[in-house]
Amino acid sequence: MSLKSLLVASFLVTAPLAAQMPAAAPAKDIVETAVAAGSFKTLATALQAAGLIETLKGKGPFTVFAPTDEAFAKIPKAQLDALLKDTKALAAVLTYHVVAGKVLAADVVKIKEAKTVNGASAKITVNGGKVMVDGANVVKTDIIASNGVIHVIDAVIMPPKGK
Repeated sequence: MSLKSLLVASFLVTAPLAAQMPAAAPAKDIVETAVAAGSFKTLATALQAAGLIETLKGKGPFTVFAPTDEAFAKIPKAQLDALLKDTKALAAVLTYHVVAGKVLAADVVKIKEAKTVNGASAKITVNGGKVMVDGANVVKTDIIASNGVIHVIDAVIMPPKGK
């Protein structure tokens, strides 16, 4: 077989495979993706206050159930201010929103709970096609980042007492 024939045969085999390959990974990590979205300013501030920015910029992969600014606004201001000042409690709350690994929406609907980085498990429920994590509605799914995935939720979820 000539070199030309070999190259043509190689192309015919690999071209269909290349068409099925996923697109290049997103360039932005979870933190950069959330900041760029513009609706996670409070989350970004909280991550900074808790010293978790570098962790979520790490290799991962991570799945983050990310509360929006509106979700944080549901917490009374005095309670939120106190939480932002208590870095240990804040880290416990924020790590309760993170699951190790990349769990896409198609996988989330198949599970009843997700073990969080906090160590506690968050309850997952599916009712009428709507997914909830510990009572928070998942309002947007599968925002892909270079080191994981973000699912947007409409409330800040709190870990069980003692976690």
